[in-house]
Amino acid sequence: MLSRIKLLGNLFIRKVRQRIVLSQVASHEGEIFVGGSTRLSKNTYLGKNPSFNGLMINGIGKVVFGDNFHSGTGCLIITSIHNYDLGKKIPYDETHIEKPVLIQDNVWFGDRVTILGKVTIGEGAIVQAGAVVVKDVPPGAIVGGNPAQIFKYRDMDHYRNLKNKKMFH
Repeated sequence: MLSRIKLLGNLFIRKVRQRIVLSQVASHEGEIFVGGSTRLSKNTYLGKNPSFNGLMINGIGKVVFGDNFHSGTGCLIITSIHNYDLGKKIPYDETHIEKPVLIQDNVWFGDRVTILGKVTIGEGAIVQAGAVVVKDVPPGAIVGGNPAQIFKYRDMDHYRNLKNKKMFH
């Protein structure tokens, strides 16, 4: 087990339990926690204090993580698709269509979450285990299912109170 290792300038890994591939991360700041096998792309931008317990980014599109992101195990973000509609071959050609993903501050993914491209996950949102997110998630929403649907909202007054006191995990 590695306790602290310096990579890529100012990036520090706080704790590593399994494999992480970070050699191509576009932007980062400070420490990260890695508790599960994680693969980030060269178009990944990390905010402060991310915690990855098993997340894979698949595709060439941009992914931006806000501050205090936390993932469960077995999560997947898909950031591009094959060109099947206007391509020159079937079922698809060699070109890819980028589908960026924006994850705002203080977002939490449960285990085995899948995020499809061209989606924004709003600040303070929670994505329930096993959810497949195919459209934007509003701030403070708690979503689940396939496709993910809103079934509840966080108590946003309580959320803002904790945020103002800087009570981050």
